[in-house]
Amino acid sequence: MMISHTESKSTPQVSPGLGKPSVKIRIKPVHTCVPGRARYHVNILHRASALGQQLEQQMGAISGIMAIRVNGLTGSVVIVYGKDIALDELPYLLLEACKQAIKGLRFTGSLTKTDTKALIHFKAYFDSLWRHTQNLFASTRGISVSPRAPQDNTDWHVLEVNHILEKLQVDAHQGMNKHAVQRTLEKYGLNQLPEIARRSPLSMFLSQLFTLPVGLLGASALVSLATGGILDAGIIVGVVLINASIGFFTEMQAERIISSLTKITPRHAQVIRDGELQSIPHAHVAVGDVLVLQPGDFIAADARVIKASQLTLDESALTGESMPVSKNTSPIDRQDTPLADRRNMVYMGTMITGGNGLGIVIATGVNTQIGQIQSLVGEAHAPETPMQQELDHIGTQLALTSGAICVGVFGLGMLRGYGLLQMLKSSVSLAVAAVPEGLPAVATTTLALGIRKMSKYNVAVRHLDAVETLGSVQVFCLDKTGTLTLNCMTAVTAYVGGKHYFVSGEQLFVENKPFAGFSDDSYRRFLEIISLCNEAVQQNSKQQISMNGTPTENALLELARLSDLDIDALRQRYPHYKIKYRAENRPYMYTFHRLPRKRHLIAVKGSPQEVLMLCDSYQDQDGIHPIDDAFRVAMSNINNQMAGDALRVLAVAYAERPIRPIKDEEAPVNLIWLGLVGMTDPLRTGMPDLMRLFHRAGIHTVMITGDQSSTAYAIGKQLNLSNGKPLQILDSTRLEKLDQKILSGLIHNVHVFARVSPANKLQIVQAIQKSGKIVAMTGDGINDGPALKAANIGVAMGGASSDVARSVSDVVLEDDNLHTMVAAVEHGRAIYNNIRKSIHYLISTNMSEIEVMLAGIAMGAGEVLSPKQLLWINLVTDIFPGLALSMEAPAADLIRQPPRDPQEKIIRRQDLIRMARESTIITTGSMAAYGYGFLRYGIGPQSNTILFNSLTLAQLLHSITCRSESHSIFSRGTLPRNPYLNYAIAGSGLLQVMAMLIPGLRSGLGSSPLNVLDLLVVAGGAVAPMLINDSFKHILQPEIHSPHDQSDTCTSTTNVSQTNKETAA
Repeated sequence: MMISHTESKSTPQVSPGLGKPSVKIRIKPVHTCVPGRARYHVNILHRASALGQQLEQQMGAISGIMAIRVNGLTGSVVIVYGKDIALDELPYLLLEACKQAIKGLRFTGSLTKTDTKALIHFKAYFDSLWRHTQNLFASTRGISVSPRAPQDNTDWHVLEVNHILEKLQVDAHQGMNKHAVQRTLEKYGLNQLPEIARRSPLSMFLSQLFTLPVGLLGASALVSLATGGILDAGIIVGVVLINASIGFFTEMQAERIISSLTKITPRHAQVIRDGELQSIPHAHVAVGDVLVLQPGDFIAADARVIKASQLTLDESALTGESMPVSKNTSPIDRQDTPLADRRNMVYMGTMITGGNGLGIVIATGVNTQIGQIQSLVGEAHAPETPMQQELDHIGTQLALTSGAICVGVFGLGMLRGYGLLQMLKSSVSLAVAAVPEGLPAVATTTLALGIRKMSKYNVAVRHLDAVETLGSVQVFCLDKTGTLTLNCMTAVTAYVGGKHYFVSGEQLFVENKPFAGFSDDSYRRFLEIISLCNEAVQQNSKQQISMNGTPTENALLELARLSDLDIDALRQRYPHYKIKYRAENRPYMYTFHRLPRKRHLIAVKGSPQEVLMLCDSYQDQDGIHPIDDAFRVAMSNINNQMAGDALRVLAVAYAERPIRPIKDEEAPVNLIWLGLVGMTDPLRTGMPDLMRLFHRAGIHTVMITGDQSSTAYAIGKQLNLSNGKPLQILDSTRLEKLDQKILSGLIHNVHVFARVSPANKLQIVQAIQKSGKIVAMTGDGINDGPALKAANIGVAMGGASSDVARSVSDVVLEDDNLHTMVAAVEHGRAIYNNIRKSIHYLISTNMSEIEVMLAGIAMGAGEVLSPKQLLWINLVTDIFPGLALSMEAPAADLIRQPPRDPQEKIIRRQDLIRMARESTIITTGSMAAYGYGFLRYGIGPQSNTILFNSLTLAQLLHSITCRSESHSIFSRGTLPRNPYLNYAIAGSGLLQVMAMLIPGLRSGLGSSPLNVLDLLVVAGGAVAPMLINDSFKHILQPEIHSPHDQSDTCTSTTNVSQTNKETAA
């Protein structure tokens, strides 16, 4: 079968009289024997990659097409399709998609040929040219993903649900059929946001030139050119270009690393189509689709809520509101209701944190609220970290200061009678000396390389600024389940009908005797309820029986299996028809199961205190009895005993009653109490040792858990969270009612927060932040999402984490090993310290150049170093040693030092004093060598050459001094090896030797040959400053805190909450 079609084209501009160009589409089947897979040859796809991409998008949007791959070299198309599509139908769908793909192409130019090959070749050439043009120059707009037709901008939030369904012609139970979906996608296009254009290579290169320091060098080049120094001007421009090239390549590398962090895994949405639940990519969601809203899902498109049960969303990505927002189906009267107050709408990019519901899609792609915002965004720049901003500020200040010095020196020289030309040259030399060329590249490159280094420890850092924040973490909030524990529950004990049951291995015991069958109805009913109020599925195989569900529900089902309960037969006898999940302010779950005579069974499990309050009777082997105060006290004591053994305790209850409508907010009351079950979730290996390491690093550890206070207290003691001090625990049941200022005051001393809800986690993190601390938060579940996002550093456990936790976190521990956070914190501190070392080196060496030039003018020697020599010194000594210092390995005692103050400037007052002292010593050594040359040779090239070499080598050796503030070459022990610095010093030293040995380069720099005595003086003028500066580390030894003083840096001993016994009471 051959299908042929000629498609008229009206988009290209053609010459009068030539008519409209046309494209003849021929589709030829190549291989269609394999069911569900077909290969075709399409003539227009040969060497037309852009058209192939359009065709893949068009075919991918068709319901039933599982996959499509276009080969642009051969023009073949491979299609994988489902059962809904007949093989005979496929060529026609492909033909229609080809037509739509051609219509979707936009290009301009003149066509003089109308045959297929000419059109396609022209288009391929134009697409290639346009892509190269876009890559070359920075784009100011994103790639358009506009729909083919405008979407309805009705105020959906004011309409009733029935009106919306009628307007969109959709049945809420059936959803859209595949033909309606295809028509809608063809009309409106795919549900995609505009791609934001990244910085082009040319833009990055030009950004290296358009800075104030480079502008100052450019002005210097112009002055040199105006005063006849053509060679000087050329060298200045050459050095600027070399520096820009080095900065460009380092930034390109950093940009690639940063870009790799922002790649998002394709997401899928649950929709109802043709009456069935289907999982489809977000891009294929269409207007009118019925979205199934479940916890942890990201909303695929803007939708109107048509059904909601305790539905809450995190809308911070759109509105900035950090607290979860509850949703309902009620229409809103005001059309101008602000976005954040539209409680019956859900928006693309927001996240479901609790409950469930249904929504009908009313806008996709650029028509969504977040799409309209993103379409206004211009070129995407990687945001500057606070450190980068501070370095930019330092660079600007240095340039302005040097400019002021140049003007002052020029004015002083003119007053002293120096000539105009001479003072202009001297001013140019000073301007060149003041600019640290390596400063802009330090932060970006060091942070990006730090991300790569941490990946070796299976620590994936997702944001550049997270690297510098890691080093200043002061408080570590640790979610218990799945982070500190294995999240592998095992039911070990139960108290039912006045009897104790416990599990040992694979054996169940009751009152210390092996379980020998059901002796009373209360335990059987207990097992039935924990099996019915349970979504775990029992999977039977020849080898073993396994459970597929949450760890808690798996453990409960396993207890029922050990007790020889027939779970499958039970669930067939009591089919469930409705479920209410745990939610905010409802710490229990309950399910509804049909009984004969229009009655139903309500099965409940949840927090013991709350479930006990819902009960008015209890069941034991003698029947059902009313609950009195003595029974409530007895159950509370047993609950506390179990919790005190670090067990997670759940209560179990039930009721049988006539079926009647139940509101979502209505609690099941008058229940029959059955008993308690205790489960253990073992701690991960080495957690107490890890807490000790955090304490040694000066980091305060806080555990956040939904467990009862007794359970949380027992686990906190096992972990030694309080570092040997009295463990302080705060029950968070009424935390939301506590004033935020009071909470911020209490928070310093709390080690454990118990009975915490997802909203409480967010409240706790924000309260700690308001007290001025840098907070890291770990988590792995959906309910951790808001707190992970709000924390300064959100840490997700890699393999065990939900998609929500990984997507909002800053750091992902890919191997689920929390111990790697110690290495991450250590490297975060090392990176910050290394950047300080680089800055210290760059500024102190540049200060020495300014001082040398000022000293020459003050001595009456005039310009002791030419602009060419100063530029050479900066080129040789600035960039490579500066970058090498930023790659120092962490010092052995770094992790035992307290976290840095986040308000502390990267250059402190004591740093400025130290830099001034060291630069003065370098200047003194270099000027002493110059003095030797002056006395022996007088003012001229020979003495300048001695100064030139002495200052260059002194600066290179100064990089060794900058490796540590306290450790010197005279100290015992050694610093970690830094081969990069060795290579940088050796390479830069070799360049300096070449500058002296190669005649052309030597004469270009205005230098002269040196004899052996001159070289010895040069060596003395370089080595002596290093030895003197290093000796000051012993004379002015900084105060080093002992590890014992640091472990409690962030901890206070004031009692702020009830102890375990008080909270239990």
